[in-house]
Amino acid sequence: MLSIRNLRVRYGRSMTALHGVDLDVPDDGVLAVLGTNGAGKSTLLRAISGTLRLHRGVITAGTIQYGDLRIDRLDPARIVRYGVVGVPEGRQIFARMTVAENLRAGGIATKPAERAAARKRVSALFPLLDERADQRAGLLSGGEQQMLAIGRALMAVPKLLLLDEPSLGLAPKLVERIGEAVREIHAQGTAVVLVEQNASMALSVADQAVVLSVGSVALSGSTEEIAASVHQHYLGTPAPERRSLARWS
Repeated sequence: MLSIRNLRVRYGRSMTALHGVDLDVPDDGVLAVLGTNGAGKSTLLRAISGTLRLHRGVITAGTIQYGDLRIDRLDPARIVRYGVVGVPEGRQIFARMTVAENLRAGGIATKPAERAAARKRVSALFPLLDERADQRAGLLSGGEQQMLAIGRALMAVPKLLLLDEPSLGLAPKLVERIGEAVREIHAQGTAVVLVEQNASMALSVADQAVVLSVGSVALSGSTEEIAASVHQHYLGTPAPERRSLARWS
């Protein structure tokens, strides 16, 4: 579905944020993108979604291919119309609008039948949003705002959903709920690119993973392979061996 080759991104005249990144997202897959602050995770999603220019960034080399379509030269609105929809870091909901208005805004470019089906999908996934439909979005809790941000993106009927740090600032129970939502979205046929610092949550829902380090791909592979390596990558020490005791001694 999505193929990125030799992607290089620069901010301003001298700050290079991505150095020749290669990755693939299959039609029915979930790709976790892991890394510390400044690794280039959000820059990667901005490049895919076409929003780099809003952050004074530019693609200096490489290609982003979505199916048969090259999208690295398209504007964000056209990319959304082709089915690539993002949920930015920090949620970026319309705080003064109600929950229902936020959801309608997400589906503004879709056909009526698609909007109705998407609204049912969001209601099934996040029933709490129906209860808060007439409430101003800015009055929601952090977890509720994240649900709304994801729900608004789903109203655009994405084929590929880009999630940027959806667990950021959330309590452990809400992180678990967001992870469950990602699993359900994937099970319903939507591919996902999940950018996260929470490696445990991301690896629990993804099929494949890459680890970015200072703008380059440091590790890539199945989640099992990455889980075995990520401890050493982040902490510089081997992953602890799993041992079992037959009895106390």
